[in-house]
Parts: sequence; structure tokens; C-alpha cells
Amino acid sequence: MNTQLLKARQTRYAAYAPAYILVVIAAVAAANVLANRYSKSYDATSNKRYSLSEQTAKIVKGLKQDATITYFAQSTRFQQGKDLLDEYRNLSPKLHVEYVDPDKKPEIAREAGIKNYGTAMVQIGTRKEEAKSLTEEGITGAFIRVLKNNTRTVCFTAGSGEHQIDDKDRNGYSRFKELVAKDNYESKSIDLLQKAEVPNDCTVLVVAGPTRDYYQQPEVDAIKKYVEGGGRALLMLDPPLKIGRTETADNDALTSLLQTWGVTLNKDLILDLNPIGQLAGLGPQVALVSNYESQPIVSSLKGTATGFPLSRSLEIKNGEKSTVQKLFDSSQSSLATNNLSSPAVDPRDPKNKKGPLTIAAAGTYKSEKQDTQGRFVVIGSSSWAANSFIRFNGNSDLALNTIDWLSSDEDLISIRPKEQEDRRITMTRAQLSWVRTTSQFLLPLVVVIAGVSAWWRRR
Repeated sequence: MNTQLLKARQTRYAAYAPAYILVVIAAVAAANVLANRYSKSYDATSNKRYSLSEQTAKIVKGLKQDATITYFAQSTRFQQGKDLLDEYRNLSPKLHVEYVDPDKKPEIAREAGIKNYGTAMVQIGTRKEEAKSLTEEGITGAFIRVLKNNTRTVCFTAGSGEHQIDDKDRNGYSRFKELVAKDNYESKSIDLLQKAEVPNDCTVLVVAGPTRDYYQQPEVDAIKKYVEGGGRALLMLDPPLKIGRTETADNDALTSLLQTWGVTLNKDLILDLNPIGQLAGLGPQVALVSNYESQPIVSSLKGTATGFPLSRSLEIKNGEKSTVQKLFDSSQSSLATNNLSSPAVDPRDPKNKKGPLTIAAAGTYKSEKQDTQGRFVVIGSSSWAANSFIRFNGNSDLALNTIDWLSSDEDLISIRPKEQEDRRITMTRAQLSWVRTTSQFLLPLVVVIAGVSAWWRRR
């Protein structure tokens, strides 16, 4: 009886087996179709290194008309660009991606001016731009150039010991120049001493850490006329240190102008005693910032640290025609000393001002021209944007956000495509000794004791 029942069950299962196989095949096929149509991935890196940035999402999702990314490559190599381009396509239904093999459709490649395989072309309406690389940085840069097809120029003052955009040394601003170029800005140097007038083609004026008292009344009047007439300026003024051979001038004429706009630059030096900064390899002369106000320049930087070497504090208030907002302060463990002529500073000196202390502010000036306002940003440090420090955490984002806000390109303000993160661990001597003792002695000793204990119990 049991044998007959077993055979009956086997016969029934054998009859159903083809159906089960078909169901499994159908489920696998459906899963593959859905996975191909709705590609989803998860980025587990700490800084979302392999996800599209907020800036890219903001630009693509904000498209007001259809856009096309055309990828030119051999058919067998379309997959090299597909993963990245699919991420762009998933951001907006207005964005379309096309793949063209120049060997099979040479007329299309010739019309687009394509010379190399692996090239992406971004087109919106009749305007088109070639991506400089098949990366998020390259493709998003092409979108920016298409959307912002007018020429915008950042003018850096020269002649008074400022950081220079053609200087590739650690104190130069050549990396700053490269950064603004990615947002489709041109850069040039101007000398207000030769002609005390800001050129008309300057979208933003940058005064980057003058060390000599160059800004006398004619030059200051030129800056005043420019901003109060609707111009935009970034002014970075370091503490007037009187240490060693290189002294930083007071630049009283320029600081007096800023005071009329509502920003008072104190003659002090901020020291940050935050132990977290020391663990990151920063000395007390670098003010570490991690908390920001809600102003558009810094609102997207929340959760990102920025650092400001050799900075001074500010005091702000609204003026008759100006409105000023604080951007960020130094940490609570910081202090400011008025001792600017000696490298020896006593943190316990009762004359020191206790933090947090304002380091940067942004303001607007109500121009007499109708529907026009001047904009200005004042930061009590200039070395934070120099070649040696601009790649520190969020410094490059702050630099570009500032230029974008000054030029009224708020739609570009965000976190840019991320560079590879430095994951090295910086430890103090005591921490290093503890790690060495634990790994070389304590952990092996625990294993030996556990083994001996187990052996003893089994005797």
C-alpha cells in the first residue's frame, strides 16, 4: 500500500515538474526584465563617492525642456558609458540618452564634430557642448556650459601681494582658477593701481589676501563704486600679523569701507584648541568649522567640515542700505588673541576673546539702480582657498558656492562631484602606542589564556 502511494505521488510530481520549471523560468525572466528597465543600485561608501551629486541632480531635475546625451563609441563598447548615463537618465523624464557608433553612422559623428571614441555630447534645444570626460564632472560641466552660455569672468586683483591665479606653488590660487573654470567661469588678473576702475566684464571681483597696504583711497573708491553700483565682490583679508620678514598690512582704507557696509574686521588671530582638529593633523592656527547658517552659500555644507588657516574674527550689523548675514563661526573651543607680533600665545591670557567667533559673512547692498543689488562676501582668511588647502574637505565647495551666489547663479550651489576620499587614520603618539600594545600583546595573550583554560578544563 505504501509503495503504491509513493509511486502515485512520484507520478503526480513528475506531471507537475514541467509547470514548476516554467514558473521558475518565467519568474527569472520577469526579474531580469524589471532589473534591466528599472536599474537600482546602492552606494555603501561613506561619502557616496559613486552616486551622482546634489548639484547634478539639481541641474537635471530642473530641466525645463528636453535634453539629450549622445554617447559616441563603438557598439561593442557602449556598456562603458551605460552605467553612468543611465543614472543621468533616471533623474528626469526630460533627459534622453542615445548611443551612436561613428563607424556605422559617420554622418552623425561628422556633424557633431566628434573625433574620438568614448565622447559624450550634451544638447538642449539648438545648443550643444562636448563633455570633457566621461565622468560626472565632465558631463555635468557640459550641462552647465549649455545652460549658462554667456561669458562670466572672475577678476582677481593683483599688485599688493595677493594670491595669484597663475601661481602653482602652495600659496598660489591656480587650483581656485581651475575650480571656477569647471562652472564655466573665465578668470583674469586686474591691477587697480594702474587704473582705479573695475572692468565692466567682471562678473565677480576677488580680493585675495593683500599683504601690502595697496588699497588706498582711489582703489578703495573703485571697489566701493563697483559694489554699490550692483557689482559683486569676494574680499578675503588676513589678520595683520607682524611676525618675521613678511608682515601683513592693516589695509585700513579697505576695512573702513567694509565697516560702512556693516562688517567690522577685528585685528586678532583665531586659535582653535579643538582636539578633533589636532587628530586631523591641523594645528591651533587652523579654525575648524562644521556648523553653518541657513544662507544659500553654506546651507548645503551641513555635515561637511571646512578649515581656515590664520583667520581673524568679524563683527556684523545691518547698514543703512546693506543687509549682512553671518555664514559660520569658529568652534566653541576657539579663542582670539590680539597678540599679532609674537608667535608665543598664552591660551590662558584673560585678554583673549572666547569662541565661537564669526569668520565669514555675506551681504547685499541696495543699489540706486532700479532692480539692482550689489553683493559681497567677507572672509577673515585667504589661505583656506590656496593650493595647499583648497582640497581640504568642503573648502572647494565653499569656494564655488561663494562665486555662484555672488554671480546670482544660486541654481549651481550644491555639493560638487566628489573626489576620492583620503581614508588614512591620523593618531597621536599615545593612541599609536595603545593600538600597538593591544594588537601585539593583549589580544595574543587573551587567545593564549583562553586556550590554556580550555585545555585545563578538558584534563
